Amino acid sequence: MGHQSNPYKRQISQRSIRKILIVCEGEKTEPNYFKAFQANGELITVEVRGLGMNTDSLVEHAIELKRAAELSKEPYSVVWCVFDRDSFQSNQFNGAIQLAKNKQIKTAYSNQAFEIWYILHFSYHQAAWERDKYKSKLTELLGSEYQKNDREMYVKLKDRQQAAIANAKRLLENYGLKHNPESDNPCTKVHELVEFLNQYLEDEEK
Repeated sequence: MGHQSNPYKRQISQRSIRKILIVCEGEKTEPNYFKAFQANGELITVEVRGLGMNTDSLVEHAIELKRAAELSKEPYSVVWCVFDRDSFQSNQFNGAIQLAKNKQIKTAYSNQAFEIWYILHFSYHQAAWERDKYKSKLTELLGSEYQKNDREMYVKLKDRQQAAIANAKRLLENYGLKHNPESDNPCTKVHELVEFLNQYLEDEEK
């Protein structure tokens, strides 16, 4: 037989996944990256939140959007929150993750910064860095100045995506069962959202 059919596409045809909401802490870095996943039939909605909002407020906003959609009879099938550890108090970070979990909202968090996800495309990395170090290293790895608002990061890194997923999983496994998101620097769960989108969405090359 030819190639096997994708069971997730059958789910899409049955509209079991109708709308996906991704609420991002950042104004440009994360939204630009996730908007690059080409939606299959307008399945993805990206809600962008400005910088300066703490993680609790971000999750609470996602909860309100989720509730409003349910009241309008057009609920989101899945809601994700994307946020970093570096700008917030430690006691807020784990609390935001738990609050989201309590409300059936998934989190794609990073400690310290979203850029750890980009770094993992090039190699396994477990040293604790501040955001500025990520910027300078990415400039070196990319061969051009790293810009947070770069709309082409998804395209630039796409060929290395599977390596990044493997490296992110390895990084989490390194912390074992006692993984503590607010203190385990670096760590990220962005790969879980990426894998989710890859299951349900067509990327630009297909």
